[in-house]
Amino acid sequence: MIDRIASATTLLGAIGSALMAGVLLAFSISVLPGLKTLPVPIAMASMQSANSAILNPLFLILFMGTALSCVVAAVLSPFTDSGRWALIVAGAVLYVVGCFAVTVTLNVPLNDALAAADSSSAAAVATWEGFTTKWVLWNNVRTVAAAGACAALILGQGRSALG
Repeated sequence: MIDRIASATTLLGAIGSALMAGVLLAFSISVLPGLKTLPVPIAMASMQSANSAILNPLFLILFMGTALSCVVAAVLSPFTDSGRWALIVAGAVLYVVGCFAVTVTLNVPLNDALAAADSSSAAAVATWEGFTTKWVLWNNVRTVAAAGACAALILGQGRSALG
């Protein structure tokens, strides 16, 4: 029974990590570069809207459900017959620390500060430039962590041609 739960949560964690990596990558390679071509007030307002829109049930289930799946997989995998439980634990740590915790502690506060900023103020350009520089850096960290988590979880599952 533990083997099945660990296997299922590892699979869910890998799929969720892959989906999150894709969402985050899209922001770094298309959304933010596109917004940087717009006048600052429009770019700020657009990002404020995107930050509000992403807080929806589907995204929150994906983001938080992946973290939960990774934690359950990491806790259970050492008690299974899989000899690759260390990869599962590593994948879980990559997602929970590198994606989930970075989001909560770094990207969300940047989003909150942007939401509170006045896009028509004299300081708007500096606010936007500071936001995009820091936000994209941490978004790239989240993207790499989520992709790495997916790879580690797949390899830890032991059903890969690479494993």
